[in-house]
Amino acid sequence: MRPDLLKMKEVALIYLDRSGGLQKFVDDCKRYNDSKQSYAVYRFIISVNPSDIAELDVALGNQILHKPMKAVQIFQSVSEFVCLQRQKYIQHFKPDFSLQNHFIFELQVCFIAIKTLSLIEQLQTEAQINIVLKPTHLPPLPSYVLSLCEFPLDYISQRFYMSEGIVIAMGTVVKYTQGARFLCSEETCPFSEGFNYIRVHIPGATESATVRNDFVCSLCASPLQEDMKFRVLGDKQLVEMIDAKALSAFQGYSNNKPHFRIQSFTVFLRDELSNKMKIGNRYRFIGIPACIQNCSQVTVCIEVNSIQLCSPEARGIRHPASSDIFPTVSKDKHGTGTASIQACSALLAKGGICFIGDLLSQKKDKLELLQSVLESRTTTVFIPGKKYGDVDQQVILPIQTSFWTFVDEDSSSKKYVQKDDTLIGKLDLRSISTNLIDAFGLLIHCNELSCQLVLPLLDHIMKKAIDPEEVPYTISQQFRTQDYEEVPLYFVWLQMQCFHLTSLMKTLCSKEMFI
Repeated sequence: MRPDLLKMKEVALIYLDRSGGLQKFVDDCKRYNDSKQSYAVYRFIISVNPSDIAELDVALGNQILHKPMKAVQIFQSVSEFVCLQRQKYIQHFKPDFSLQNHFIFELQVCFIAIKTLSLIEQLQTEAQINIVLKPTHLPPLPSYVLSLCEFPLDYISQRFYMSEGIVIAMGTVVKYTQGARFLCSEETCPFSEGFNYIRVHIPGATESATVRNDFVCSLCASPLQEDMKFRVLGDKQLVEMIDAKALSAFQGYSNNKPHFRIQSFTVFLRDELSNKMKIGNRYRFIGIPACIQNCSQVTVCIEVNSIQLCSPEARGIRHPASSDIFPTVSKDKHGTGTASIQACSALLAKGGICFIGDLLSQKKDKLELLQSVLESRTTTVFIPGKKYGDVDQQVILPIQTSFWTFVDEDSSSKKYVQKDDTLIGKLDLRSISTNLIDAFGLLIHCNELSCQLVLPLLDHIMKKAIDPEEVPYTISQQFRTQDYEEVPLYFVWLQMQCFHLTSLMKTLCSKEMFI
């Protein structure tokens, strides 16, 4: 064995022992062994801190960061060594890893392997061990930040990158093949039994790459057949994300461009990461990018390894009149035939404000749905199983958004509605139910004279929408005459702070506004 490779295996075992990963690995082995069930592969998650490993051995740290597939093989070999040990020896025997004589170290390993029993009795080959390395972080350097503008020209190796984005669509959880066992179809061939041919999913691989029917035996060239009773399945979920900067296209800044396209990217969530993302949230994650070809189209995807929720942020979305306010369902664009829930304006404005425009321009069914959401603060998405190849599903999504709208006096027919409020009574609101109007928390009447005067009130409402827990005023404050004299100056300052809101309000003059 190459001395450098043996050194990295030694360091990997030292790190596992010091970090507690060794004991976790032993516990996972016990769980598999207690099940008394044979699997094609046994999956283990190992958390690694690249900085700590680099301090022990730079070469192994470099492998983890830049060649994770080779690093997996190193930990796979070490894990096989651990699986050959009885638990009590792992707990009580501490080999002298400080020895520089690799031959002595190999003798120690062989001695323990001979003298002890297996932790997983069903395990037969090293190929059955499926190691998933999860780095705790990556170096805070530009070369570790994924730029889809450069991929795949400058990224020729499958390694870990950092990226972040906002979830705009999410598919349902489906099954995928973690690992499978193949046997030679020729009964006289030695490989017609045992675990000589094991297929394991690797990042970026499709289902057809893991299991298909064109494998042949390397010994006799006979076709291989999968032993279906040993197939190991896991959970998989496809998520569509966009860069946070793309939200500007939903904020009215692109109105002068009638046609624009927002480029999303696909991430894969597998097993323990399934359902860990929510539509509308912003996430920072570590993953391995890959190109997946679907017919004639090549798609850049990212196999997510770890997820971190970003801090909440204030957002403002200007709802396009031609699209849906609330989530809809469509078929997954990757050809899987599964359902994908699209975020739409309400969820993209999560934690902020969704401006839906003229209320009278909305159709009756849309207004009824809006009323239901305002009253319950949830929306339900129905996924028909007949259309998407599954059972019927109902997904309930929370709506954490403030809705702003208006009614244009000029476009109203000026027919009065019998209401107690004389202000609302000046408009033709027959197409809008009383319950919907009452569902809004505040009504503001704006005209050319009062448009500027309501800005401080709107500033207050926006602050409360962004941070409801913040106390904007202190009741015990004592005001002097000078304070009252300075109030107009303060309102001027407020107007400067709300210049974005000012441009919006100018378009809403002579309109009734609901908040």
